Amino acid sequence: MAETLPPQQSIRGMTVNADLSEGPFLIDGHDTTPKLFRARCAALGTRTAMREKTFGIWRSFSWDSYFTHAKHLGLGLVSLGLKRGEVVSILSEDCKEWMYTDMGVQCVGGICSGVYTTDSAVQLEYLVTNSDSRFLIVENDEQLDKFLQVRDRLPGLVKVIVIERDGLHGFSDPQIIFVDELYELGAAYDEAHPGEFDASIDATRPEDTAILVYTSGTTGKPKGAMISHSNLMFSVSAGLHNAPVYDTDDQICFLPLCHILERVFSVNAPIAAASTINFAESPETIFDNLQEVSPQTFVAVPRLWEKIYSQVAIRIGDATGLQKWAYAMALKTGEARADRLAENKPVPPGTRLAFGFWDFAVLRNLRRMVGMDRLRRGGSGAAPISPELLRWYHAIGVPVLEGYGMTESAGVMCINAIDDNKFGTVGPVLPGAQIRISPEGEILYKAGNVFQGYWKNPEKTAETFTDDGWLRTGDVGMLDNEGFLRITGRLKDIIITTGGKNVTPAEIENKLKFSPYISDVVVIGDKRKFLTCLVMIDQENVEKFAQDRRVPFSNYASLCAAKEVQDLIRDTIDEVNTEFARVEQIKDFRLIDVLLTADDDELTPTMKLKRSFVETKHDALIQQMY
Repeated sequence: MAETLPPQQSIRGMTVNADLSEGPFLIDGHDTTPKLFRARCAALGTRTAMREKTFGIWRSFSWDSYFTHAKHLGLGLVSLGLKRGEVVSILSEDCKEWMYTDMGVQCVGGICSGVYTTDSAVQLEYLVTNSDSRFLIVENDEQLDKFLQVRDRLPGLVKVIVIERDGLHGFSDPQIIFVDELYELGAAYDEAHPGEFDASIDATRPEDTAILVYTSGTTGKPKGAMISHSNLMFSVSAGLHNAPVYDTDDQICFLPLCHILERVFSVNAPIAAASTINFAESPETIFDNLQEVSPQTFVAVPRLWEKIYSQVAIRIGDATGLQKWAYAMALKTGEARADRLAENKPVPPGTRLAFGFWDFAVLRNLRRMVGMDRLRRGGSGAAPISPELLRWYHAIGVPVLEGYGMTESAGVMCINAIDDNKFGTVGPVLPGAQIRISPEGEILYKAGNVFQGYWKNPEKTAETFTDDGWLRTGDVGMLDNEGFLRITGRLKDIIITTGGKNVTPAEIENKLKFSPYISDVVVIGDKRKFLTCLVMIDQENVEKFAQDRRVPFSNYASLCAAKEVQDLIRDTIDEVNTEFARVEQIKDFRLIDVLLTADDDELTPTMKLKRSFVETKHDALIQQMY
């Protein structure tokens, strides 16, 4: 066996494949996550693996604890009848038990499938049924209630395990137990069957399905993407080449772990790199948690990066005249420096000295204010981000780098690197991967992290691949002469006006979203004479704008209806229009006057607008503009 192993290279003390064009993909000689997980836990022992906040205090949990809880949870499920290759679903916010479940299930040969906490009882029924889940783990009484609403339609479920007892004291049901009882079952099973857990880990194979990740369902029912151990090992190995994570790093987990981006970044990468995960208390407290943890590496969706920028814009608006001048000077110097670095050119001595001064006087405090004072590398993914926003972050000394991937590529395809970055691109393709552009402009991908297919859906799986085996991304893009990929939009989102002009709306939308007053936007115009858009305002910034100008409003809808707010958004659109050809300019707009959250059908759990759903639901607004 040793003679057939691929050549290895070292990255920050880890050994990974020197050539990722073919497998097996190894990290420190291990070809599956469970094997690597066991090795890391044995080596790191009492060192902190994760932190979780309880009653306002950050509490630490060791790698030993991580392994023990994963083992007892996995073996507890085995004692209840879980077989290799069967699915366990988990319905919970991010927490240590989510990771115990993920690794415990994988270690005993099962498949872990996450369910978003924003999903309804009907959606839970579909996901549990479609995945053939044998067990369901839920966070609390609220999530348990969703199961109870549909339990009669879930005959395949053996047991439901509840993590938190709050609100359920005295509750008794033969099909439902609590997680501490599951740990006890697992500990007893381990004592009666010593060595079985290690044997189960040894039995994992690279080609085994490790996790099911359901697509967000923007077009039809969600599909369960089967991600193998080999897929995950490739994504982590290749990703660490351009986006290294160190064993001294603190990370923050706040996106749903159901999402492939957070799953790879907060579960698999920390196991490989031996970094420490800190769980945000909730998505609403992420800004406070960022300040408390001050991570060295942090990955988020564009909506969060936009929100941080908006908060800074609000504070600058409240600053004194001198403070505004100092910020403007610091930003101007930072932009000059960032532009030189982006062009891979040396920073002139004068600019370097000026930046050093303004960094000390202004920017360092700004980074501390937003919890980015220790950040070595920020990442943005899961949706397009404005190049102007990335330039602003680089100007204040926060290197936010855009990457690109999808569920079907185990989270990653391209990543910009600190020393090899181009604004407006998602970076070069991963080592060992290939990208080509089809005659229609679609990005096609081939690599070791391309998924195995959709669970019980061979027809949709076949549609996702070309005849010669390349993954169809559905995205439109182009490669420059240095191999950097620029994404221009979604194939299905291309607008063809009645005049025959093809317009990709993503670039226009990103320009508009750079405004601190616009949270999201959907450009309309397919089969129409001209372009219009639906706009979601940034509530916090627009409310402050209205209050500063004594504009009366009583609620969100009246805020959107205020003439001053309408004029503000119109002025923003007019300014952006100057950057586009006449046929690409927005002629009219309407504000969506209902606050949207991830609970609403218009938004995915990662806060991306579902374009087709928005267009259908707000058709009356669209018809007004035409």
